[in-house]
Amino acid sequence: MKHVISCEIGMRIRKLRISKGKTMTDLAHDCDMEYIQLSRIERGKINTTVFQLYKIAQSLKIELKEIFEKFEKDINLKFEHVKVDNNIIKNSK
Repeated sequence: MKHVISCEIGMRIRKLRISKGKTMTDLAHDCDMEYIQLSRIERGKINTTVFQLYKIAQSLKIELKEIFEKFEKDINLKFEHVKVDNNIIKNSK
């Protein structure tokens, strides 16, 4: 599960970066991090700190929560599905 979360967040960062017209080199420089570190974050190869995510958000001129928006919606849908399944199980007993 941890790897899935890292990949989802990394893909979201990449999508936001591209939508803002920034290259990986530009974003890495703005965030004072190595290009390879940003590359690993975007590919979900490493976990990063909230502080690094904050710096990425600041550089992209977005709120930190925007990095998690799609991911949060997907998780909520999965949880809603589980609740429905639990209700069906409870009702069928």
